[in-house]
Amino acid sequence: MNERIFFYRLGKLVYQIDGVYEGYGKNCKLGSPNLLWILYALNDGERHSQKQICEDWDIPRSTANTIIKDLENKNYIALSQIKGERRELLVSLTESGKEYADSILSDLYKREREIYSEIEAPEELLDVLQNLAAKMQRIAAKGE
Repeated sequence: MNERIFFYRLGKLVYQIDGVYEGYGKNCKLGSPNLLWILYALNDGERHSQKQICEDWDIPRSTANTIIKDLENKNYIALSQIKGERRELLVSLTESGKEYADSILSDLYKREREIYSEIEAPEELLDVLQNLAAKMQRIAAKGE
């Protein structure tokens, strides 16, 4: 296999996996696949900045802002100021937001557990993918 075939196959696999999550979001009648990823990110029990969510999940800031404002209007999230930052806010799920996220994500987590149990050496797989992602980001930075 050469590099072109490798990256072609890698791209297909990444989009196939992403498509599974997008399909799950559609089945849950979420308007945007990015809503699924934002809920997924926030449902880890930590507070995240909107900027960090956008960077970690590759979501455009304007898209994330629209989704976060909608979640805030529904009282699913709380926004709080980051000390020393004027423009950046911390985002966290409220109790009702946690219930909402759990109602959407619990079945997904169950399915992920089933698949996870079938993966050989999951930590090693993540290490390889993390290394590849870091290398790809260096290439992207050279092109800017």
